[in-house]
Amino acid sequence: MATDGSVRTPRVRAKADRQAALLREAARLFAARGFDGVSLEDLGASVGVTGPAIYRHFSSKRALLGAILVRVSEELLDGGRTVEEETPDPTERLDRLIAFHVDFALSGADVIRVHDRELGSLSDADRRTVRTLQRTYVALWVDVLAQLHPERPRDDLRVRAHANFGLINSTSYSLRGVGDALPDGAVRGILESMARAALAA
Repeated sequence: MATDGSVRTPRVRAKADRQAALLREAARLFAARGFDGVSLEDLGASVGVTGPAIYRHFSSKRALLGAILVRVSEELLDGGRTVEEETPDPTERLDRLIAFHVDFALSGADVIRVHDRELGSLSDADRRTVRTLQRTYVALWVDVLAQLHPERPRDDLRVRAHANFGLINSTSYSLRGVGDALPDGAVRGILESMARAALAA
């Protein structure tokens, strides 16, 4: 069943699965080679189709890039809103936001690298959408920090929130190969404790 309650036929499911595979593989290839270094043929080969077959799912390579970055921005905002709605206590809410963002950084290294390198390659419309979603996500963090530190100006708290994202997201570059030497969960614990300390400083 689809999330809207309608029945999903095998053909619809197959199309959705192929789109998801394209988004996943495109993020991996764009992260490794850069947007301009990946051809439609490369993308098609990564999921077992011809390059032109991608046009059945996305109007262009740029539209595929936009789908990657818009989707991840929507997922971040949706997750942040869920934490906000479910957690009235501000201390607990901040802890959950930190844990949520650490989860994102540890599982989404490719997408983080693509965002950092290729935001300028988006269409104007997709770039505006991504920026709007991100500003709203940042505002969730500023709101909870304002509850915990009412004496601080919101601009101060906004800087702290962005610095926190930089700390956590940097793992997409710095932990390749290093994190494998640590016990399971160690990297997550380090990131969460450092984020709490940085935001409380």
